[in-house]
Formats: sequence, C-alpha cells, structure tokens
Amino acid sequence: MQEALFCQALGLAAPWEVERVALDVARRRIDLYVVWQANGAACPACGAAEQKIHDHRARSWRHLDFFQFEAHVHCALPRLSCSACQGTTQLNVPWAREGSRFTLMFEALALTLAREMPVSACARILRCSDNALWRQIDAHVALARAKESYADVKVIGIDETSCAKGHSYITLVHDLARARLIYATPGKDASTVQRFTEDFKTHQGKPEAIEVVCMDMSKAFIAGAAKHLPTAAVAFDGFHVVQLANKAVDAVRREEAREESWLKKTRWVWLKDQAKWTPKEQGKMDWMPHSRLKTARAWRIKEALRDIYRNSRTDAAQSTLALKKWLHWAQRSQLHPIKDLAKTIKQHWAGILKAFDASHLHTGYVEAVNSLLQAAKSKARGYGTTEHFIAMAFLIAGKLSHLPPNPLQKARIRP
Repeated sequence: MQEALFCQALGLAAPWEVERVALDVARRRIDLYVVWQANGAACPACGAAEQKIHDHRARSWRHLDFFQFEAHVHCALPRLSCSACQGTTQLNVPWAREGSRFTLMFEALALTLAREMPVSACARILRCSDNALWRQIDAHVALARAKESYADVKVIGIDETSCAKGHSYITLVHDLARARLIYATPGKDASTVQRFTEDFKTHQGKPEAIEVVCMDMSKAFIAGAAKHLPTAAVAFDGFHVVQLANKAVDAVRREEAREESWLKKTRWVWLKDQAKWTPKEQGKMDWMPHSRLKTARAWRIKEALRDIYRNSRTDAAQSTLALKKWLHWAQRSQLHPIKDLAKTIKQHWAGILKAFDASHLHTGYVEAVNSLLQAAKSKARGYGTTEHFIAMAFLIAGKLSHLPPNPLQKARIRP
C-alpha cells in the first residue's frame, strides 16, 4: 500500500513504479526507490519505438520533505540502445528536469521562495547550497522565457536600474499593455536597444510592429530607438517630466538656502505631491508656498505642471494648450533651473505631446518594478553576478507562464 501511495504522490504511471520505501528515523530521512518495469521504451533522441535497454545507471534526486523527513528519490535509469539512430541514450524521468539532481516539485518550491526572499535564506530553509538554487533559477527562467511569445507586443517601456555599486546598470524592457518584463541586458547605452530587437525577433516579435516606446529622456535610449525602432513613436511620460521639475525646484532651493538657512530642512516637502502632504507638512507649508521666495515660485510652477499631467487623462487637447502657456511662464520665470527645464521640454516637445495622446500609457509600472528589484537586491545584500540579477528580475516581473507552479498552492479550478 505504501508503495502505491508514494507512486500516486510522485505522479507516476506505468511502467514507472515505486518498488521500495525506506524510512530512517535516526537520520530523519526517507528514500523512495523507483524502477522501470518494461523491457524497452521509445528512444528519447529520435522517438523510435520499442528500443531495447542497453544498461542502467544509478541516479538520485532530492525531493520535497516528507513530514519532518528529508526525502530522496532513487532510480536505476535505463539507457536505450537505439537501432534507428545508432545512439545510446538515457531515458528521461517524469519527476525531474534533465541534468538536475532535484525533483521538479522541489525546484518549484525553491522558485516560489526565491521570488519572496533572498536566495541565501531560501537555501537555509531548504537545506541546500546557494549555487544549487541559482542553477535551478537560471535554468527554469531560461527554459520558461524561451517558450514566451511576444508577437502581440506593440507598446514598450524602456528604463535602466542599478545592478551593483558604481556605474553598473541593466536595461529593462517592459510590455506596458500586459505589465510584464520581456527583456533585460547589461548596460544602458544605445546598443541595448539593438540587442532587444534581436532577442525580440526570436520570440515571434516584430520590431516594426511596435507603435510606441515610453522612456525617460536618455540620449542613449533615444538614439537607440531612432536607429533600431524607426517606425515607433517615442513618448516621454509625465513621471519623468515631473521628476525633472522636482530637480529644478531643489536646485532653486539649494541656491536660496545659502541666504535662508531654514530652507535646508524643507527639501522633501517641496518635492512631495501637495495632495500627499501630512498634517504636519501642511502646517509647515501653510504660508511658504504663497511667499515671495524663489523656491516658492519654482514650486508653484512645478505644481502647475503636475496639474497639467493630472488633467491630461481627461482632455489631451486642452492639456497641450495648457502646457504651451506653462512653457512661456517657465521661460520668463528668471529662475535658471526652471528655464533649463523649459528648454529641455521644448527640445523633447513631440515625445511629451505623444504621452498626452496616449495618456493611459506611462512608465509608473516600470518605476514600481525598479523599486521591487532594488528592494530584492537590498535584502539579498547584492547579487554575485549581473546574470543572477537579470534572472531574479524575470522571476519577479517577467510573469513567465511556463514556470513550474507552487506545489503547495491549491490549483485554481476555472469555471
């Protein structure tokens, strides 16, 4: 009975069979011995049926724990001598990935945990090495991503995020319509866009089918998109424009703080969205935004820009007219950081207006993913290689549909 029970638990079907179960209480370990109960099988290499068994090779796999006992699966795997392809090939097993020493269920649990915690902590819980887990993550992410199709991708977002200390970055490309990561590569220069288009083609994607590219005002990304995605329109979303406005306000504040020292402790209040001020911040800013301070004037200009983007969701044409008026106001502000901001907006005018035309498209999701990746990197205290960081990025944000599901989660029954 116990052999039949474990046979069902492993999901085995004839001619696979659990022959013996050995429980060692002292070592807190259970061993399951599986056998192939047939004299032949189809060749794994060419598919020729009824090939004879050449010999057997002993193999072992770590499985999910059985209660408090560490579980291992053992099998003398048959090797087939194929008369069709003249090769000798080892039979594949249904409970493990080829070349792995862990069962698929174990690896599925490891992937689930690695998505939520540092790999080192995951390794301590599962009682295996960090390197073993990284091999599982790298292999499954590569296998799952190879099966992904990006044929329907038309709107993408491009951004970079820090990979390690110093000037080490990776470029991330997202499908904004489905909110998923579709490509990641080291660097943040124009060649990253070229590498994306090459990879995109291998996943049934057509670069000429991409309609809009949302990005920040990086010269490298702009040049890369112009060269390798010439048919796509570039859109600079409001997040990055308001971010530039915040930097301009802070530059005015820093300069004015040389004479008004109390401004040194008010930086984040000026940069924060007024609608999100706390009661304490509202008390502090009761009079300052309405004063004749240069910082207050810069802040009012910045908030007017934020209001334009907030209203653009309902009336893009009116927002375009409002932005033109705002541009004249900023150019006459006599505040050099604000005038530089106006110059930058004028230089990227077409891309900024494109974001108005497609106001539902923005890189807020991209920035949120960057925050998740940086939080994961911080919890892990950094990753050993850029490849590991990229694999973790896909595990967190790739929404890969071909990863093994969490074995401890009840399957959802679709109506």
